Amino acid sequence: MSYSSNIKELYRDQLKNIRDAGIYKEERFIHSTQDADIEVEFPAGSRLKNVINMCANNYLGLSSHPEVLKAAHEGLETRGYGMSSVRFICGTQDIHRELENKVTEFLGTEDTILFPSCMDANAGVFEALLTSEDIMISDRLVHASIIDGMRLCSAEHDTFKHSNMQHLEQKLQLHADKRIKMVITDGVFSMDGDLAKLDEMVELCEKYDALLFVDDSHSTGFIGKTGRGTHEHFDVLGKIDVITTTFGKAMGGASGGCVSGRKEIVDMCRQKARPYLFSNTISPVVVAGVLKVFDILSGSTERRDKLEENTKFWRKGLTDAGFVLKEGESPIVPVMLFNAQLAQDFSKDLFDLGIYAIGFFFPVVPNGQARIRTQISAGHEKHHLEKALDAFKKVGEKYGILGLSKQEIIKKYGL
Repeated sequence: MSYSSNIKELYRDQLKNIRDAGIYKEERFIHSTQDADIEVEFPAGSRLKNVINMCANNYLGLSSHPEVLKAAHEGLETRGYGMSSVRFICGTQDIHRELENKVTEFLGTEDTILFPSCMDANAGVFEALLTSEDIMISDRLVHASIIDGMRLCSAEHDTFKHSNMQHLEQKLQLHADKRIKMVITDGVFSMDGDLAKLDEMVELCEKYDALLFVDDSHSTGFIGKTGRGTHEHFDVLGKIDVITTTFGKAMGGASGGCVSGRKEIVDMCRQKARPYLFSNTISPVVVAGVLKVFDILSGSTERRDKLEENTKFWRKGLTDAGFVLKEGESPIVPVMLFNAQLAQDFSKDLFDLGIYAIGFFFPVVPNGQARIRTQISAGHEKHHLEKALDAFKKVGEKYGILGLSKQEIIKKYGL
C-alpha cells in the first residue's frame, strides 16, 4: 500500500488531536555539553538561551566530567570507535568483561552481563528466564521498558497495587502453584521518585519462594550510603535475584545497561536474551568512560553526599513555597500540577526565566497526574537551586497555585 492522501490525513488528524489536547511534545535542542548550565535552542530556529538544567538524569554531575572525558578519549584511541558486531561473534573486548566484573563487585551480585541499554536489558531478561509455566507479578507503576519486556514473554502476568505489600502477598498466595514466581519492581520509581519497599519484598519472596527483580536505573551510583542502590539503602545486599540498571544516568550519562544477579540467571541471559544476541556491543568509548566513573565512585562519596544535601534543600524550598509535591527522598522531585496544559505553560514560563524543566503529562504519566518533574544533580551549586526556586515561585504566583491543595488546583484548572 502506498502512502496515500487518506493515510496522510489520518495521521495529521491524530497529531492535531494531540495538539488540541495540550499533550504535544516539543523537543528542545541543546548546543552545549550536558551540565547544570546549558545552551538551548527553543523553539526551533530561535536564538540560544542560557538556562539552568533542572530535569536531567545527570544525578552525580559526571556527564561532562574531565576525567570521564579523558578516559573516553583513551578508550577511543586504544580500543576503537565501535565493535561492528554482537558479543558472542566478535564483539567482546577485554574491557567489556572488566566492566562486568566492576559492576558485579559494586552491586554485590554474582555476575553481570552488559546490554546496549537498560531498555534492552529489560526487553531480554524476562523472555530468557520465564515460560508459560511461570508468573510475573509487577508493581502497577513499573517503568515502560519493563512493561514492554514483559509483553515479549510468554509467562502469565499479574500486578499488585503500588508499594502495597499486603496486596503483593495476596498475589503470591494466589499464584502459589506456578513453577517460577517473579516479583518485579523499580528500585526508585522514575515519575514519582519514591523507593520500593525492598526489605519487605525480600521477606515475602523468601517466604513464598519467589524471585525478586529490581530495575535500579534511578538509583545506581547515589542511593545508599555508598551509592550501590536501593538494595544497599534497605540493607538487602546480595538478596536481590535480578538487578537491571543503566550507565546512561548517574554513571556517566552516555548509554549502556546490564543485568546483574544470580550467576545462573546471568548465564541464561547470555545464552537466550535476544537484545544481547542480536544488538551491537556497547561502544569501547562508553565502556572506558563508565570504568572511570567506577574509579571516581570508589574513591569518595563526596558527589553522592552533595546530591543528598542538594535534594533536601530543593525539596524544603518547594514545600515552604506552597507547591504540591510527591513524597520521597530521591533526587526526583515532582511538582504536581494535574493539568496537562498548565504543565506545558508552566514549563515555558520557567524557560523564559532561565530554568529548563519539562512538563510531564499523558501518556508519560496517567491522565490527571501532570507535573513538572525536577531532578537534582551534584552538579548543581546553591546559586543554581536558589535561582530555580525563585523562578518556580514567580511562575507559581502567576498561576495562583502556591498554597493550594490538589483539589483546589484541579478545581481551578481541571484535569
